[in-house]
Amino acid sequence: MAALPEVSDTLCPVARSQAVIGDRWAVLIVRELFMGNRRFDSLLAQSQATPQMLSARLKRLEADGMIQRNRYMDKPPRYEYELTEMGRAFYPVILALREWGETWCKSPDEDVAVRYTHLTCGHDAGVGTVCEACGEPLRREHLKAALSPSYAQERAARRDAAKDLKSA
Repeated sequence: MAALPEVSDTLCPVARSQAVIGDRWAVLIVRELFMGNRRFDSLLAQSQATPQMLSARLKRLEADGMIQRNRYMDKPPRYEYELTEMGRAFYPVILALREWGETWCKSPDEDVAVRYTHLTCGHDAGVGTVCEACGEPLRREHLKAALSPSYAQERAARRDAAKDLKSA
């Protein structure tokens, strides 16, 4: 069962949602889980949170029912994280944030960071929450992602920097 929101004295669903997913780190962690990163080190590298911040947010997201952790190694104990049904239901919010960011938070000369092909119809899905070609609501499992070269390079640089820190 999900932990009660901190703002349980309100019936406002926005305030209650904010209590569960209400900071940058939680949103970035969920984004990374949707992108297929399930282990602490890759979540750490791509979110750029501190280890303490990431650990605290993972525990909170788990307590609130957004994610679950699964042990993949016993000695030492290591976990992978995956979205629950509740967490997967957050995907339209991620798409809406993406759309808003692509529209309002970048210069006109920048390419779209991630292009999605809608596997259902085979066309470019656009940047909204419904496919621009066929009008169907977008679901993560029906999308094939292609990172822009600059975004792919940015993510690779984060991954490599994290590996360098770990081996130092």
